Amino acid sequence: MEMRFLSWNGAVVCLMLGIFPNSVKALPPELQTDAPVIYLADNLDERNNLGWCIDTIGRGFGDQLHAHSCKPDGGDVQYYYDEETKQIISHAFEGKCMDLDNPSSQNLPFGLLDCTSDTSQQFIYDTETMLITPASDASLCVAVAEASQTAGRYRKRALKLSACAETEAKLMEWTMLPR
Repeated sequence: MEMRFLSWNGAVVCLMLGIFPNSVKALPPELQTDAPVIYLADNLDERNNLGWCIDTIGRGFGDQLHAHSCKPDGGDVQYYYDEETKQIISHAFEGKCMDLDNPSSQNLPFGLLDCTSDTSQQFIYDTETMLITPASDASLCVAVAEASQTAGRYRKRALKLSACAETEAKLMEWTMLPR
């Protein structure tokens, strides 16, 4: 009995010291953005604990998407998932949807285009795995890049299309707060 206690204590100490960093997730973000919002479940390295949201590149409307610190005032980081149409829709820009318009691009595969019925705008969100996959290929997932960069007082990352089986869960598990 004593041996088990020491082993368990040792495991806790190892985790606290970061000896097994890949087995421990960061804390979830302290989200300050009002719904609707789609954000990464793991805060990763977002220094203000704001989390990571889908966002347009640049200020205001932009036709390309990346991941960005979730902005407390919302705006271009607010998206929602329509289960019926399978679309990820901008709350700030009426009639605009996430589109897999450049799937071969390593860093810019997603655009924000006029909503259509094209399959390039259809995504499946699995509430159990928290994965977003293109409706056309369930082996691929919407993920963020491993590295982040400074973006003024915030941070940014590439929003990528990655092989689900080869991507760390913390880079592709999304939480959705509906409208």
